[in-house]
Amino acid sequence: MSPLSRSSHALVTGGGRGIGLAISAALSKAGATVTVLGRNRATLDEAVASGAAQFAAAADVADPAADVADPASIKAAVAEAAARQPIDILVANAGAAESAPFGRSDAGMFQRMMDVNFMGVVHATQAVLPGMVERRRGRIVAVASTAGLKGYAYVSAYSAAKHAVIGLVRSLALETAKSGVTVNAVCPGFTETDLLDGSIDNIIKKTGRSREQAIAELAKHNPQGRLVAPSEVADAVLWLCGEGAGAITGQAIAVAGGEV
Repeated sequence: MSPLSRSSHALVTGGGRGIGLAISAALSKAGATVTVLGRNRATLDEAVASGAAQFAAAADVADPAADVADPASIKAAVAEAAARQPIDILVANAGAAESAPFGRSDAGMFQRMMDVNFMGVVHATQAVLPGMVERRRGRIVAVASTAGLKGYAYVSAYSAAKHAVIGLVRSLALETAKSGVTVNAVCPGFTETDLLDGSIDNIIKKTGRSREQAIAELAKHNPQGRLVAPSEVADAVLWLCGEGAGAITGQAIAVAGGEV
């Protein structure tokens, strides 16, 4: 992919850690100006200090971070970032995962998973899309999951939310097809992040397995027999954000070693 220029402004939600941090670093290394957005201001500041990003978005003075589940918070944070430089790239990465058997997955869990994993994408996209369409230039990439392409036991709420993201991407890509904006999703399999650590801890707690055995239990879903590296997800996002991917829209690209 051709290098990005500092005139390209990328906003990465959940950009302070895990996959989001890897994406931020890849975009910044490619030449884009990167603003990271998230709920933990300390991790955002660390991303800026490390060079993975140039700015951290804040909702307001009273709330020094931004919550993707809160439309007012996202609107304020995006307005702050766009005031510095119009946003050309949105990577809607922020997410959360909870697991439980369906019978113990109450309405609150389903609502939380939809608010963060689906509505977070909606809020961020609604905040940036008008400007992109007006300038006839933009890349929107949602970080979904293989759970948006297939089912997994005990994560019905999470999987439902990620399936919703894929539906949104496919529909929005058709609406924006002639606007100069592309809309895609990447769908990582089990990836080496602190979010995955929670799943590993649950397996250890519920089964008594060792950490190595718990990791192997997750890695077996990947035909390559391993966990995905955050940098591999970042590489896919980087390509989708480049000029060479202008004909790619409405796609859900699995980064999962052939799992789906």
